[in-house]
Amino acid sequence: MARRLRSVELDFVDAAPLRLVFAAEVSAAPGKVYRALADDVPGWPCWFTAVTAARPTEGGAGREVRLKGGFVIGETILAAEPGERYAYRADRCNAPGMRALLEEWRLTPAGNGTRVQWTFAADGSAAYRLVLRLARPGMGRAFRTAVRTLDRRLTGSAA
Repeated sequence: MARRLRSVELDFVDAAPLRLVFAAEVSAAPGKVYRALADDVPGWPCWFTAVTAARPTEGGAGREVRLKGGFVIGETILAAEPGERYAYRADRCNAPGMRALLEEWRLTPAGNGTRVQWTFAADGSAAYRLVLRLARPGMGRAFRTAVRTLDRRLTGSAA
């Protein structure tokens, strides 16, 4: 059963008790990466394997995301800045111990491509925060794999 989480705003990305930040460079341009993040929400499972389903809600102002392990998150989009930033807050989730979550994707030009930075800003019980700290290496690998897969999808390369 999904629980209501604490409503946080964009400043939480810097103020959260736990922040996990990951970055990678891709060859696709910032605009293409942004469109994959913000405009093709149902396409997320094609490149981010932790996501099993995703769909826009509330006329595009929100999302519902299903993750491996049976987790379901109802989200509100807080920032949609084409080619630069996409951020959303979790409003409802069935993950035990989670109290607040905001994810931010920052895109900056890097040569002919894009530097993609993902910040996972969270608050929760002590056990929840410990699990996230222990999961950090796996989340980093998942992020890097997802971004490489997204880049191949966007550039059409098989490598």
